[in-house]
Amino acid sequence: MIELRNVEVELDRFRGRLIAAAAFVVLGFLLLGARLLWLQVWRHDELSTQAEANRIAIVPVVPNRGLILDRNGVVLATNYSAYTLEITPSKLRASTESVIDELAQVVDIQQRDRRRYKRLVEESKSFESLPIRTKLTDEEVARFMAQRFRFPGVEVRARLFRHYPLGETGAHLIGYIGRINQTEKKQIEDWDEERQANYKGTEYIGKLGLEQAYEDDLHGKTGFEEVETSAGGRAVRRLNSQGATPGNTLRLSVDIKLQALVEEMFGQRRGALVAIDPRNGEVLALVSKPSFDPNLFVDGIDVENWRELNESIDKPLLNRALRGTYPPGSTFKPFMAMAALNSGKRGPNTVIHDGGTFQFGNHTFRSHGDKGLGPVDMNRSIVKSSNVYYYSLANELGVDLMYEQLSPFSFGRKTGIDIDGEVTGLLPSTEWKRRAYRKPEMQKWYAGETISLGIGQGYNNFTALQMASATATLVSGGQRYKPRLVRDVEDIVTHERKRVASEAMEPLPFKREHVELITKAMHGVTQEGTSVRSFLGAPYKTGGKTGTAQAVSIKQNEKYNAAKLEEHQRDHSWYIAFAPLEAPTVALAVIVENSGFGSEAAAPMARRVFDYLLLGLVPSAEDMALTQQGKSGPIVGKQRPAIDYALPGAPAAAASVLVPQLTDVQLAARVR
Repeated sequence: MIELRNVEVELDRFRGRLIAAAAFVVLGFLLLGARLLWLQVWRHDELSTQAEANRIAIVPVVPNRGLILDRNGVVLATNYSAYTLEITPSKLRASTESVIDELAQVVDIQQRDRRRYKRLVEESKSFESLPIRTKLTDEEVARFMAQRFRFPGVEVRARLFRHYPLGETGAHLIGYIGRINQTEKKQIEDWDEERQANYKGTEYIGKLGLEQAYEDDLHGKTGFEEVETSAGGRAVRRLNSQGATPGNTLRLSVDIKLQALVEEMFGQRRGALVAIDPRNGEVLALVSKPSFDPNLFVDGIDVENWRELNESIDKPLLNRALRGTYPPGSTFKPFMAMAALNSGKRGPNTVIHDGGTFQFGNHTFRSHGDKGLGPVDMNRSIVKSSNVYYYSLANELGVDLMYEQLSPFSFGRKTGIDIDGEVTGLLPSTEWKRRAYRKPEMQKWYAGETISLGIGQGYNNFTALQMASATATLVSGGQRYKPRLVRDVEDIVTHERKRVASEAMEPLPFKREHVELITKAMHGVTQEGTSVRSFLGAPYKTGGKTGTAQAVSIKQNEKYNAAKLEEHQRDHSWYIAFAPLEAPTVALAVIVENSGFGSEAAAPMARRVFDYLLLGLVPSAEDMALTQQGKSGPIVGKQRPAIDYALPGAPAAAASVLVPQLTDVQLAARVR
């Protein structure tokens, strides 16, 4: 059978298929053309920018942190470069533990390194590069680089590390830096764009002391590098760069050799000393003992060291100069005397009979050893430290007038020093008590509470900084300054020094004759009073006041017996002082915790400070041992010149052991 084919129908069908295919091809090309037009014309600028961004990486260049120097140019904080082994958790192909175990076969990784890395992981994000080992040796770097292919996500990087050459010396005032934590990252996010951009790539920030307070000056300006990268992300060549600008240099008013000398004098004892120039508010020394090594915190402190510092009964992390508050004891009496004179409540010739006790209602307030001094005027009340005189004076003044007269000395308020962390202390008033307590019966101020305030006990609690600042205000005739640790900031580029002047506050309206009366009485303390033994043979005139502050309350009819108390329950030893007498260039306050009478532990330390500042001398080994033991008395050993007490990097300064008898004005000219 012959099958007949309809050729025309088949041709029509073929033509239809051909036209459909052609239309499909044309439509495809039209779509491609439209897409090409969309990408090449309408989105050209956007995609070009993205492509360039994929090809070019912007790498931040972290600046060198600024140096910190003392007043004589001794380096207190500097930087050095070292290699670190770092892991980026998000880039690892195996578990973190297994990678670290393998790394430990190449470089030395201790348990403390693992614990620190684990803590950093908890505080950071997975895409951040975190150090597992710092300060690699050249040999360790070479071993790792030879096997680098085995460890994707692990890199060796060159990092700058902060270093504190003098270790514990001045740690509380210098502070330290540490890795930026999550709280600090959130704070940075709230900064303006320019300041945020300056912290791109920055992993460390000031945490305490001057490192924290002057962060903006010390950080510097971040630079950048434009680097062309391959498809695999490897750098091919550098296209453009802008170098980082190092941080500025801080020059302090602190004499670090004096700082180290005082810290050595404390020995194993706890306490604080602050020395201030009353002419301008510059801080010459700010000591808190015990101290700590700030280098421990730079890489991230390990658990053992942190536990030792944090749980120690001596609290080495506490800045006692700024945050330790203590009853001022009898060192409060010169200020009470000035309050009496300034308010007109009592004149210099007013005589009070000191019979050894002061009776108020049913309560008997006692003097030292219940011994009376007989007739006492204002001068003798300070020289012989009459408790009865100031019990009665407090009763006459009342708590609110005391607050009005004494708060301008910075008692109960911050002095405004240029580092953070200062506490206000407590100078009580009736208003304070109403705010401090909830129960109505506790809010009421009772007249009997006022009496003990007169001798620096009761609610009174002040810091060593407040006591030093108040002493400087008193001996300068009422001129007040906010204490300053930084003398000037040197621009690292122009080398111009910007003076950081202490802010002068409104002077207190003291009469000259009143100031002379108080300072003369304080000089009498060193001649016939409680600190006479410490200043025997001194070729300069000075003034001071000892104080003994209770650490725990003693029952009314019970006598204080140090031998029956635990060491941490014994009285504190205070001393405030200034020198030279006629033209003071230094005022200080020193407290030695649980060391008894101020004349025994604190006053000898003040003598050594004045000998260093006024005469250029430091104690001999024998004298130093006596001071560390808290023994009073004149300097018995042969002193040596300050040149023998030089610290690393300190400029030598000649000083003669043979010191002539100098006038106060000559001594004032020699200090600074």
